[in-house]
Amino acid sequence: MRILHLTPGTGNFHCGSCLRDHALIKALRARGHDALMAPLYLPLVTDREFGAKELPVQIGGISLYLQQKFTWFHKLPRFVHRWLNSPQKLLMAAKRMGMTSPRSLGEMTLGSLLGAEGRQWGEWRKLIEWIRGEGRFDAVSLSNSLLMGLAPTIQKELGIPVVCSLQGEDSFLDTLPDPYREQCWEAMRQNARSVRRFVAPSQFYADVMRARLDAAPEQMQVIHNGIEATSFTTAAPDPNWPTIGYFARMIHGKGLTTLVDAFILLVKRNRVPRLKLLVGGAKTPVDEKYIAGLQEKLRQAGCAERVEWRPNVDFKDKVHFFRDLTVFSVPATYGEAFGLYVIEAIASGVPVVQPRHGAFPELIEATGGGILCEPDSVESLADALESLLLDSERCDQLVKTGMSRVRSEFTSVRMAEKFETLLRDMLQDGAAGS
Repeated sequence: MRILHLTPGTGNFHCGSCLRDHALIKALRARGHDALMAPLYLPLVTDREFGAKELPVQIGGISLYLQQKFTWFHKLPRFVHRWLNSPQKLLMAAKRMGMTSPRSLGEMTLGSLLGAEGRQWGEWRKLIEWIRGEGRFDAVSLSNSLLMGLAPTIQKELGIPVVCSLQGEDSFLDTLPDPYREQCWEAMRQNARSVRRFVAPSQFYADVMRARLDAAPEQMQVIHNGIEATSFTTAAPDPNWPTIGYFARMIHGKGLTTLVDAFILLVKRNRVPRLKLLVGGAKTPVDEKYIAGLQEKLRQAGCAERVEWRPNVDFKDKVHFFRDLTVFSVPATYGEAFGLYVIEAIASGVPVVQPRHGAFPELIEATGGGILCEPDSVESLADALESLLLDSERCDQLVKTGMSRVRSEFTSVRMAEKFETLLRDMLQDGAAGS
């Protein structure tokens, strides 16, 4: 099959969605499909080499922003657009992430979701024409539902069925100010009618988004995210320095504050001598003030020297990061759609502790690689972490079970197999109905 996958780039940091998309397209290509991955907004950032068929950014974030402000912008000479969409300009824009006001963010999001009715369509129309000029695709895959403003035109004008992945968009949309929040959700519900299949990474999130998008049951399918599990080596932490690990974007929403507070509590209890905390993952300029506040809290508690920070590491360093851990936790404050970091930790032989909400109970049950604690509870998280740190036999059993299940059921190969089956079924249903 010939598949076009449209995915937003971040420009300067790794995100779980990008890593999942990268793994999916790479595995589809290995299965013999002609799968193209086209970046939007900003250049892609993955933690590994992508390989052949990388494409330049098709629609740049700067151009879309200016199109939203000035509806005539798309009529400017091509050299202006080429200049603004150059990798250097886009990377400069990526460094200014977070400087957009909530209102501008709401306007940009709604403008994209309105599709042909929005102010950005002069630019998005160029993407439609580019797709038309690339020859016939069997399917267009959208990385997330915030791109659904494209779906009606792709379906109606190009006659290509659209499949859309769901990757935690509700947590972003619900933070938009009024009136944009409800306007965006209404546009999402309208656009959902033009999507042939939705791919949810967990049953939890499938249920959430089916209700919020008013989607039909047959539109929704669960395909767990997968990784190249064998690329992760088995953890070998120093028994003299038990270490708790965190690997996600360094923000409050991922539960980093809760984990830091739990770590301080554990140090004060002193039941686990020489305890350390290792914090890794994406860090942007916007996050620096927040991280500095946590570092000051740790300093005042006398724990700063026990904590190591490793921001924005590459894949090789990420593998080494997990090798140093005794236990792992990213106690997100909201209902995560999946949590790729959980699978990466378990694949590395590290038992996890996650809050009892979102997709985490589902992942813990499916992998058998960890335990649950109460959400947003510093004491419950500390108790759960401590129980594993003091029970090596239980940890060994979680590691044995978790690694076995992740390396058989949560691989990029399995994800691609299921995605391929979804596409074939979708195309067969479409042929039967025509």
